[in-house]
Amino acid sequence: MLPGSPSTPHHSAGRRLAYLLVGFIVALTGGLGNALVTVNLPYLQGALGVYPFEIQWLPAVYVMANVSMNLLLVKFRQQYGLRLFTELFLLLYVIATLAHLFVHGLASAIAVRAAHGMSGAALTVLGLYYVLQAFPKEHRLKGVVIGVGFAQLALPLARLFSTDLLEIGEWRGLYFFELGMALLSLGCVLLLKLPPGDRVKAFEKLDFLTFALFAPGVALLCAVLALGRTVWWLETPWLGYCLAASIVLVSGALLVEHNRARPLLNTRWLATSTIARLALAVVLIRIVQSEASGTVGFLQALGLNNDQMQVLWLVTLAASVLGMLCSALTITPARIPASMLAALALMAVGALMDAHASNLTRPAQMYASQFLLAFSGVFILGPVFISGFGAVIAEPRNLISFSLMFSMTQNLGGLLGSAMVGTFQVLREKYHSSQLVEHLTLLDPQVAARIQSGSAALGGALADPGLRGAQGVASLGAAATREANILAYNDVFLMIALVAIGTIAWMLLHHFWNLCTASKARPMAQNAQAGMAQVSLNNSGSQ
Repeated sequence: MLPGSPSTPHHSAGRRLAYLLVGFIVALTGGLGNALVTVNLPYLQGALGVYPFEIQWLPAVYVMANVSMNLLLVKFRQQYGLRLFTELFLLLYVIATLAHLFVHGLASAIAVRAAHGMSGAALTVLGLYYVLQAFPKEHRLKGVVIGVGFAQLALPLARLFSTDLLEIGEWRGLYFFELGMALLSLGCVLLLKLPPGDRVKAFEKLDFLTFALFAPGVALLCAVLALGRTVWWLETPWLGYCLAASIVLVSGALLVEHNRARPLLNTRWLATSTIARLALAVVLIRIVQSEASGTVGFLQALGLNNDQMQVLWLVTLAASVLGMLCSALTITPARIPASMLAALALMAVGALMDAHASNLTRPAQMYASQFLLAFSGVFILGPVFISGFGAVIAEPRNLISFSLMFSMTQNLGGLLGSAMVGTFQVLREKYHSSQLVEHLTLLDPQVAARIQSGSAALGGALADPGLRGAQGVASLGAAATREANILAYNDVFLMIALVAIGTIAWMLLHHFWNLCTASKARPMAQNAQAGMAQVSLNNSGSQ
């Protein structure tokens, strides 16, 4: 239906299955490399020998390249075809990953993430197109949901087997697997080609001016969101400079586009109430979905490692697959609002269940809540995507604007959610720590007994009574810090539940407002029709 998209001829059953398999491989490659890095950032920090704030550049650079490439990807495939773009950047991705195996450092790791971000922008769309070839016309809406959902399986899969990759080849195990997935995807798209589609001349000179302003602006914004919590927002001057420069550059790009006859970004369409509400809804949903990162942080604060959470990741993977299938089986345009509300309600329930955790909580006590969160997180993505794509079909020229809006809200919403969750957790941990430490005094018999028991436990290792006493105080301080972190994560889970409930309330109020305005407009339309009919009767009588 749109230039740059492949045609959809009739295929045999075997060929449809092949398209579905290739779509799964390509979509998974688009997200798995970044997921492997994201879930293993602490290990990669040690392997690279960098500080915590430096390792945060890896996920930030991926988002920078991914969002920026989405601005040009649509027009590139309209003019040259998506296939050429994908093959070029898959080759770049393969070369960068291969080079990183021989030149190991932060700079080469950043180059690989940037190459993956650029190719990932194409692979996500390419995987969706391959999946759509596997479905006949009457079931193509289900194909959209499955194609979008495949990429969401990358994170639970990465958590499930990345530990084994590290055991096989340390950090090189991750990059060897990433290189293998890239080569496999390249071979698949070369072996099984998409049907040809229409091409049109799409690029204009001002497109590159917009990209030159927009790309660095978004990159600076990503840097602020990714590193703000680590270097802290109010203590690092360069964060303020980056944010100010980002506002200037993005505003300049939007100003250029606002005054163009054929804009790359249709600012007037993006500012409409429908699209603005959709963008806000996606950002809020991404913030709610960041509860998963809070769960990982909570379990790590209790001293658990990734290999001790394998059953939990199996549960989340099964829930994600089930959510994708249920969304595909139930999707219809009429059910989209109800599906979004139901998914948000499940997210709120899951977050509220986690808000009562304690130092005795283990992954087994979080199976039900994480199942609900993983299921609803994948279930809601297809309806959200389809709810906005209908406006694109009505006005195809807004395809680039919608693609960029959806990509930005997904990627930047994820960074914003992680930044908000992390910042809120740090603030609440400091608050609870101050409240707990305030009551820890040696005049309290319970505190003195706890220190004495901690010192006695080290009697066989330390002969000096003074050192044993210091270690007992340190042990009590560590216990207080752990309890403060647990209370802080409970506050995080409660905050996320409130955001989900607030989003539900906002969507319901908007729905009721539409019903009220529609009911008021109906009598006015009927009166107008009756008046016109009376006028026509009078005219006919006079004649």
